[in-house]
Amino acid sequence: MTYDFDRVIDRRGTNSVAYEKLPLYFNATDVEPFWVADNGFATPQFIIDALNKRLEHPIFGYTAEAPQWRPALVNWLRDRQGWQIEPEWIAFIPGIVKGIGMAINALTSPGDKIIIQPPVYHPFRIVPESNGRQVVFNPLRELPDGSYEMDFDHLARVADESCKMLILCNPHNPAGIVWPVETLKRLAEFCKERNIIVISDEIHCDMPLFGAVHTPFASVSPAAASNSITFQAPSKTFNIAGIVSSFTVVPDPELRKRFFGWLEANEFCEPDIFAPIAAIAAYSPEGEEWRRQMLAYVEDNIRFVIDYLRRELPAIKPLRPGASFLIWLDCRGLGLQQPQLVDLFVRKAKLALNDGAMFGPGGEGHMRFNVGFPRQRLAGALDKLRNAILNQ
Repeated sequence: MTYDFDRVIDRRGTNSVAYEKLPLYFNATDVEPFWVADNGFATPQFIIDALNKRLEHPIFGYTAEAPQWRPALVNWLRDRQGWQIEPEWIAFIPGIVKGIGMAINALTSPGDKIIIQPPVYHPFRIVPESNGRQVVFNPLRELPDGSYEMDFDHLARVADESCKMLILCNPHNPAGIVWPVETLKRLAEFCKERNIIVISDEIHCDMPLFGAVHTPFASVSPAAASNSITFQAPSKTFNIAGIVSSFTVVPDPELRKRFFGWLEANEFCEPDIFAPIAAIAAYSPEGEEWRRQMLAYVEDNIRFVIDYLRRELPAIKPLRPGASFLIWLDCRGLGLQQPQLVDLFVRKAKLALNDGAMFGPGGEGHMRFNVGFPRQRLAGALDKLRNAILNQ
C-alpha cells in the first residue's frame, strides 16, 4: 500500500495542543504552528481500525494487560533496533516525561543533582527542578559543522558525589543526533563508575534518517545494561501522542525491582484500554511499511528545507538531523538578539517555532522547526520567513 503524506489535515477544533496553546505560548492566534513535536500526517488506518474494533464492544471496564503487548514490543526492539530484551524487563508508563519524573522520585532524594546535556529538551531541566532536585549542566560541545559531541572533560569536572542521575536524549532533541556507539559506551562506563543512573529517553528512536542506525543505550555494554532505565514509545513515529502508549525497559534486576516496585505501589504501570491496542497495531508488519514510507517522505522534506534555505536564506544554517522530523536552525547569521529572532518568526513571519533558548545553554540564536508536515505547508512557511526577512 502507498500512503499519502501530502494530504493537508485541519486540526482546529480537535483540542490540538499545537493550535489551542498558541495564545499561551506565543500570545497569538494568527500564527501557523510548527512547534509541538507531533506531526501533520494522518495516524495510519490500521491503528484506527484496531481501536475501532475495540470500540464496537459496549463496555469499557477494568481491563487486563493484552497478552500480545509484550511480545509485540520484544519483537519490534529485536527486529528494528537489534536489542534482545526479555518480557519481564518491560513496564507501561503514562508518558515519558512523567516517567522521568517517576524515576527521579523513585531513585533519588530531594537535593540530589541530576545531570543534563543542553541544548536539550526543556523538560529535562524543568522536571528535576520542580521535584526539588538540582540540575547540573554538562553542555554539548558544538563542532565546526554545527553538530555536537559530548564533552566528557567537562562532565568529569561537574559530576561530584551528589550527582545521582544523568538524563540522556538518545536520539538527541533538538539537534537530531544519533549518538555513536563509542560515545554511549564511554558514557556508560563513566556513569557506572560513579553510581550515576542513566535515564535514556529514546522516544525518537524509530525515526533514524539517511542511513543512520539507532542504538539503544542499554544495549551497548554490560555497564549500560546494569545502570540504566530506557523509555520508548510508538507515539512520535505513528502520530499517536494523544494515546499514551509509552513503556520502560530495565534490564538490571535490582534497579528494576526498585523502579518497578515504586510504579506498582502507585499503580502507574497500569495502561488504559487503548494504549496497548495502539502499540500492538503500530508494532506490526503494517506499521513497519508505514514507518518506512513516512521516513522517506520526511527525508525529502528535510532535503527540501535545506535546499530552500541554502538558495534563499543562506544566513540560516539548518543542521541535518540523523533522526526524527525536527530541524535545528542556526539563525545566528541573521545578527539578531534572541527576542528579535523570536519576533521575526512569530510577529513578522507568523510562524510558531520553538525558541532555541528554551533548550538551555547553547540554544541561543537557534529555532527548532518541525518539518513533519505535507510539503506544501513547509513551502508556504519558508516563503513567509523569506518575505519577513527581506521586508525587515
